[in-house]
Amino acid sequence: MENSVKKKRILTEVHEFMRLHHYSIHTERTYCDWIRKFILFHNMKGRKELLATPEKKIEEYLTYLAERKNVAKATQNQAMNALVFLYKKILVIPLDGSINAVRARRKINIPVVLTQDEVVNVFASMSGVTELVVKLIYGSGLRVMEAVRLRIQDIDFGYRQVTVRSGKGDKDRVTPFPVALEALLKNHIEKVEVTHKQDLKQGYGDVYLPNRLSQKYKNASKESGWQYVFPARNLSVDPRSKVKRRHHIDPSVVNKAIKVAIRRANIDKKVSAHTFRHCFATHLLQRGTDIRTIQTLLGHNDVATTMIYTHVLNQGGYGVKSPLDDLLS
Repeated sequence: MENSVKKKRILTEVHEFMRLHHYSIHTERTYCDWIRKFILFHNMKGRKELLATPEKKIEEYLTYLAERKNVAKATQNQAMNALVFLYKKILVIPLDGSINAVRARRKINIPVVLTQDEVVNVFASMSGVTELVVKLIYGSGLRVMEAVRLRIQDIDFGYRQVTVRSGKGDKDRVTPFPVALEALLKNHIEKVEVTHKQDLKQGYGDVYLPNRLSQKYKNASKESGWQYVFPARNLSVDPRSKVKRRHHIDPSVVNKAIKVAIRRANIDKKVSAHTFRHCFATHLLQRGTDIRTIQTLLGHNDVATTMIYTHVLNQGGYGVKSPLDDLLS
C-alpha cells in the first residue's frame, strides 16, 4: 500500500508542477510514464530510495533500455530528460555524479517517400476533412500535430503562408501555403465559423489557449481567429481544466484515413501522416530547392537531419545503375 501511495504522490507533484509551468499535456504524459517505469524498474517503495544514489539508478535504467529493450537513441534521450526533470525540478537534487550508461545506437532510417503519382492516387482515395489535413501536411511540410493544432489566424491567405506556433522544440516558423487549397480551405473555415457561432449560442465556444494567453486576453478564447482550423466533431471535457469545449481532431483520425486510402490506392508502402512531410521535402529537392531552405521550412535544428532526403534522391543505391540493366536493355 505504501508503495502505491508514494509513487502516486510523486506523480501528483509532477502533474502539478508541469501544469503550473504550462508544459504541454503530451510532455506531461510522456514524462510521467517514464518516471513510473523508472520507479517500477528499481522497485522503489518510497522517497528515500529515490534519493539514494540517483546517478547510479539512472545509469542502470538507461543501460537497461539500450541493452535489453533495444530502444532508439531518441527514446533513450527522452527517458533521460524525464528523469533529470524528476530529480532537478521535483526532488530538487543536483545530479553531480557522472551517468555513464550504455548509449543506444543511432540507426539511420531512410524515410519512406511516395512518388508524385502515388501522392495523387492517395488524395483521390480520400475525402472530407482528413483529405484537407493531409493535403496541407504535404503542401506545407507540416507534422501531423502541427496541422491539427493550426488556428484560423495562423493561415495567411494574402501572403500565402502558414505560421507554425510552438512547433518541435517550442519554435515558431513560417512555411508556404499551397494556393491550390485556397478555395477549399476558405470554404472549410466558413463551416468552422458557423459551428463556432452555434457553440457560442449554446454557452460554449471557448477554446484552449497556450501558456497564459487566456489570462492576458480574457475574451480571446471565444474569438474566431483562435479557433482550430480542424476542430473535433464533438465537444469534450478538457482533462486539465475540466472545461467542456471543442478541441482539435485527433491525429489518429488522420492516420486511420490514410491507411484506408493507401489500401484503396493499392500502394504497398508503410505510409503515415509523417510520410507526406517526407514527400514535401523530397519533392522540393527534386525541383531544385536548396537543402538549407528546406531545413528552415521543416524546422530542423541541424542540416544533417534534412540531408537524409538526399539519400532518397539517389535512387538505385547512390545513383548507380544496376549492371543487369546494361545486359537487358
